[in-house]
Amino acid sequence: MKEPAPREVPMRDPNVVMRLDRMGSFHQSRLSFMRILLRRMKGDGWAFSRPEWEVDARGVGHALYSATGPERTYSLVAFAHDLPPDQRSDRVIATAWDATFALFDGVPEAADIDRLSRNVPFQEAGRVSGRELTLSRANRSVRLWDHVVDRLALGQQPDADLVESVGYLMRTTAVYGSAKFGAADRAAIEARAELNTPFQAEMLTVYLIRTFVMDLVEHMARCKSADAVALDPELRRRFGIGNSTGLGMAPFLMNHPRLIHQWIAAREWALAEVRNVARARAGEAAILRRFALRARRNAHEWHSDHPIQRAKLADLRADMDLLLVKLDATDLEAPHALDALWRWGEAHLSLEGQEQLAALLLEPFGHLVDAAAGCMAADETPRRIDGQMDVADLRGLIERIHGQALTIDWTCATQNARVWYTSAEKLEPRLGERAEEDLDAYANPLCPGFEAARLHAALEGETGPVAAFLLRHPEHRHTVRRLQIVADHPYAEVRDNTLHADMAPIDLLRAKLSFFGATRFDPRSDRWLRITMFQNAPYPDELADADPDGWSYPEL
Repeated sequence: MKEPAPREVPMRDPNVVMRLDRMGSFHQSRLSFMRILLRRMKGDGWAFSRPEWEVDARGVGHALYSATGPERTYSLVAFAHDLPPDQRSDRVIATAWDATFALFDGVPEAADIDRLSRNVPFQEAGRVSGRELTLSRANRSVRLWDHVVDRLALGQQPDADLVESVGYLMRTTAVYGSAKFGAADRAAIEARAELNTPFQAEMLTVYLIRTFVMDLVEHMARCKSADAVALDPELRRRFGIGNSTGLGMAPFLMNHPRLIHQWIAAREWALAEVRNVARARAGEAAILRRFALRARRNAHEWHSDHPIQRAKLADLRADMDLLLVKLDATDLEAPHALDALWRWGEAHLSLEGQEQLAALLLEPFGHLVDAAAGCMAADETPRRIDGQMDVADLRGLIERIHGQALTIDWTCATQNARVWYTSAEKLEPRLGERAEEDLDAYANPLCPGFEAARLHAALEGETGPVAAFLLRHPEHRHTVRRLQIVADHPYAEVRDNTLHADMAPIDLLRAKLSFFGATRFDPRSDRWLRITMFQNAPYPDELADADPDGWSYPEL
């Protein structure tokens, strides 16, 4: 049989990808940071141990977990606390937690643990050093925690349906890195192969926290009864780590344009590579079909009470049923069948379903796409403005990137309803209502389209080099610098109005969290949500014999 002629399917247009409704439909994939971490640790034969466990019958004390790769060891120092119920809070501004953590660079000595014990439990009120890579904390899901302890103490397994409905025993409210509160700066670790991909230290922290949480709940059961049993391994894997994430994460996507471009460009390149496969092999087609079945199960097991997410889940469930019918009727080994499947999905699936299909198409093709994980970091050294650029070229750049923003009437109250600012009291990002508060003096430039439209208006009638214009109008320096960055980083910019009255920050949160590898997105409002991390993943003692990727959807 004659082989199909080669084709060149391009990467998707940034004007299609970088829309808030689509970004708010992203799913985890092979290029999510949790999965990159587990692939590396499995491939490099990392070893794990628990050198210290000093936790009493009340669940108070500390433990030490070590993860050793080819060149270095990283250690999670975990502190368990007896927290009164009235002090338990999901808020990032809480002052007490059920457990607190630091990821130590190396193996800590007794003096290090003593120093950390006087700081880590206080989180922002304490300080860590350059020997620590992350600082974190977590609270129990009280209803499920007490149920699991009681059942294990009776020699019984927890109720599987209850475990499924919650999905975690503890949820983190922050995992700080990159020099926060004295921790090591990203620059100190970015050259290390195992930490070069973004957020690998943070993902390792959460992975080890999950192991600590499971050890702690079994410890508490044993302290309650000599007849206690351990969790069944299959049920144990159903527990992930929860996380509550709010507005604090949203500005990240606007403040790190080069980094966001690298993430999304890697994924879009991977999707294009798969669409360009001339003919899938039988084994690849079988993997795609199996992952589609697992994704359908995931869609039906994923629940949310928020009306936005409930509507999206209804779409996703219908999409997965439709996709499976399509797969049954499609010869995936036919020439260019994968690209045809994608084009069918664009025409027949919702945004939620399209982005699920994008993730599924990568699953059989790790040999083609996994290398993109090495391209997801970015040099974020401040960029010098090219003052020799002609004003006409700058104007053209705005029209190419922010054409939609130039059609918006920014004096309209609906279009310009919000103000991004930073709380002076808590130093947290906030989103204010322009009609209710006078916040313009405190506004952060977190709507690139608005800033570009202002600059475009100011350029009217201007000629000559950009430098001369900026000497007269220095207030536009930030926008000019950003435009010159985005000129060769096309996936850097959100192409929607982040000041609109109907803008939902949870779309920004989900986009970032999908690259972490989060699942079960559950909005609690339009400004914060809960997620699950590492659910179904193998534990450290299982990783050597497990598939580091196959855990990402529930088994059939």
